[in-house]
Amino acid sequence: MYEICKEQNEDLQVFCLYDQTNEVDTRYFPQAMFHGFNTKKWKFVAKSVSHGAQCRLVVMSHIHLLPIGYLIKLISPKTKLILLAHGIEVFKKFSILKRRMLQQCDQILAVSRFTKHCLVEQQKLREEQVKVMNNCLDPFLKEPLETKKNKELLKRYGFKSDDVILMSLCRMSSDEGYKGYDKVIESLHELQKDYPQLKYMIAGKYDEKEKKRVEQFIDYFDVTDKVVLTGFIPDSELADHFHLADIFIMPSDQEGFGIAFIEAMYYNKPVIAGNKDGSVDALLDGRLGVLINPDNVEEVSKAIQKMLLHTKQFLPDAQLLKEHFSYPVYRAHWRAVLNNAFGNNGKVVRGSHEPILSGTTNTQPPLSDNYPIPTSQKELVPGLKE
Repeated sequence: MYEICKEQNEDLQVFCLYDQTNEVDTRYFPQAMFHGFNTKKWKFVAKSVSHGAQCRLVVMSHIHLLPIGYLIKLISPKTKLILLAHGIEVFKKFSILKRRMLQQCDQILAVSRFTKHCLVEQQKLREEQVKVMNNCLDPFLKEPLETKKNKELLKRYGFKSDDVILMSLCRMSSDEGYKGYDKVIESLHELQKDYPQLKYMIAGKYDEKEKKRVEQFIDYFDVTDKVVLTGFIPDSELADHFHLADIFIMPSDQEGFGIAFIEAMYYNKPVIAGNKDGSVDALLDGRLGVLINPDNVEEVSKAIQKMLLHTKQFLPDAQLLKEHFSYPVYRAHWRAVLNNAFGNNGKVVRGSHEPILSGTTNTQPPLSDNYPIPTSQKELVPGLKE
């Protein structure tokens, strides 16, 4: 949005509930347009509503901002509201009041067909009110490495250089529990007889309750020496962790989209995912990886075995990945959304669970692309799926 607003001389700023003003990552937009409220909720709400009511468009990038959008709409009925819908936070049926707020949105952008289906079915929205716009690769991801597995990380986790490593990357939360790592652990119990060097790395932050439950599960299936929980991984180490893996697997059943899948494929890892949720979009209906029934441990095991035997056959198509999930393609989709909403002039506000964006004019040229939009994608833009 920053680049698009620069091109169109739009007024753009960022309001952030949880961060402080000096905590902005200036790779994405300048600090001058960022306003952190350091968890001061009432001040955040008051400033967001008063500023948003003066704008032609408000984009809320999390459902938690819906009450703010609703207040803006009450004050300024002409202000258009766009909501970004991600995953599990919109899957359960809302209260009557919350559904009434949701109905005030002029456009809802769902990250996958699965998320759209849940919104339409659970919240009784009109089909045309919800468009699908998949997530994209971060343009600042480290380039794929052409080196061997990081020796320091192998030592940190107790892996050997000839171990075959399965990897999941997710938040391990006791409130969610839909990522599918339980099924992989159970599968590992069966596979270890034929593949003694098979290990499983579950990367990502966890809460203590879930960590304890998973450790008990690991112990029950007698794979304590096979499974590693890494905890939080800093961005600076993400690429090296992906390069530790031989297979990326996450047979979830309630994934909104699954950015971790496209990141794993960016690092040229074969991917196994569930076939019941937004993972299907991330794997392009199986064109970029293997889709399985996430509830069936036997299917999980067979998919792992196939990839171990024919790894090269399941490597992702890098060009296909770029054509659908590159940053330039995502930006082009956003351009279509914004042009449709407010044309060439006016103010924009964007909100999220943490940020809200609204106005400063910037006439500098846009940032350069890491790679151009492929011709096939140019033909698809504005290309938002119904």
